Amino acid sequence: MSSSSAQMLISMSLYICIVIGIGVYFAKRANQNSENYYLGGRSLGPWVAAFSAEASDMSGWLLMGLPGVAYWCGIADAFWTAAGLALGTYINWLIVAKRLRRYSHVAGNSITIPDFFSNRFHEKGKVILTIASAFILVFFCVYAASCFVTCGKLFSSIFGADYRLMMLCGVVLVVIYTFLGGFLAESASDFMQAIVMVFALVVVLVMGTVNAGGLGAVIENLKAIPGFLEFFQIADPVLDEAGRQVIAQGSPLFGPALGYPLLSVVSMMAWGLGYFGMPQVLLRFMAIRKADELVSSRRIATVWVLVSLLAAVTIGLVGRALEPTAFATKADAENIFSLLASTLMHPLVAGLVMAGILAATISSSDSYLLIAASAFSKNLFQGVLHRKANDSQVMVVSRITLVVIALIGALIALDEDSVIFTIVSFAWAGFGATFGPLMLFSLFWRRTTRAGAIAGMLSGGAMVFIWNYLVKPLGGVFGIYELLPAFLVSSLMIVVVSLLTPEPEKAILDEFEAAKTFEC
Repeated sequence: MSSSSAQMLISMSLYICIVIGIGVYFAKRANQNSENYYLGGRSLGPWVAAFSAEASDMSGWLLMGLPGVAYWCGIADAFWTAAGLALGTYINWLIVAKRLRRYSHVAGNSITIPDFFSNRFHEKGKVILTIASAFILVFFCVYAASCFVTCGKLFSSIFGADYRLMMLCGVVLVVIYTFLGGFLAESASDFMQAIVMVFALVVVLVMGTVNAGGLGAVIENLKAIPGFLEFFQIADPVLDEAGRQVIAQGSPLFGPALGYPLLSVVSMMAWGLGYFGMPQVLLRFMAIRKADELVSSRRIATVWVLVSLLAAVTIGLVGRALEPTAFATKADAENIFSLLASTLMHPLVAGLVMAGILAATISSSDSYLLIAASAFSKNLFQGVLHRKANDSQVMVVSRITLVVIALIGALIALDEDSVIFTIVSFAWAGFGATFGPLMLFSLFWRRTTRAGAIAGMLSGGAMVFIWNYLVKPLGGVFGIYELLPAFLVSSLMIVVVSLLTPEPEKAILDEFEAAKTFEC
């Protein structure tokens, strides 16, 4: 290992020790009962709620996936995705957060998303609970895999070590950390990690821009690439038979710019719809100590997201200007952030910046594992299979489930050619279409019925698979992001089936009204 790699390892190791220390600190409180372990006893302050929600949401794709997209084909895809995410973040905090905080308390003091849906419709058969938990297990396995891919790419690019070995080291770190402290440790460390993430993004952006000769020089350099800086066109890298970008006379080759129609813009903006169904974000709404503090949280979260997304997209553009031939494939292009950090900074500082990627990965993967574990242990094991199970039994099953989910995620992540952005986009669509429409209708339409909820979840989740694997490959107008059609189909099914079935019973309607003004 070189001297610079060793220094980066020192910085990152110190950071990891701090993260694990947070887990140890909160371990005793987290293990008092399942509500503390899964929801932190509803004790989050506005800053922690905001920062932890966004850090767990953005994950490593913010520092690797999004800059990689901008580096590979220009501003259009990355910008419109970021715009959709920023808008979705604001609207979610604005209209969903406070109502969910109140309603989750009114509906049987729900501590998980499947719990809330099941209690909202006064289920006895637990069908909604089972379906919601099953979808969480499926899509969080995929989500966890994206985080493990990030760990593998990060460590292998820094230390020149085997990808799979480095990926498995990341898995072990995440499991140990999540095992210790539960939701409180996760949220507290996510607060710190959100700060590290935005620090890393801003520092790399500033250093990269300065070394490229300023923003003006970057723009002039990239103007030579057809469609690279256009919002309604997209650059088209010329690839050889092996799928690698062709380099001629020291410069990467691009074909004529491709069109980027309005349908593509809408497709990328549809990323914002995913927020309404993201368990890791929705749980922060449920966990804040007072509903009124969500106003402050909304402002904090929105500013953080705007700064972070803008920096991430711009880093990809600056990276293409500085290192035009560094990466020949779309998968490799996701290393542009780590390349700039390691080449432009002192190794100790670079190590801290690299910890920003690790921060993003840990903050997301611990959320995914914890929510998936709760879906099985709290919702399926205690809620359906063994209703007399006590808290200690639930906690044991939760930790076993956590390890199993991590192993499945690791198996998915074994392919080092995986594209983080692609993996995340599928899981994001899954949650957005399965839970997003149902969350909105559950909170704001009193006429929503249990049958409508079941139809909405099943149709939304199924359409994500159908569109992605059967319809999207047809191309053309069918090439849109699967979240958009799946979200619309789910919404339509909820409305149609609810109107065709009897109105909810009076107790459910009374709870719906009580949630509007409940003080908490």
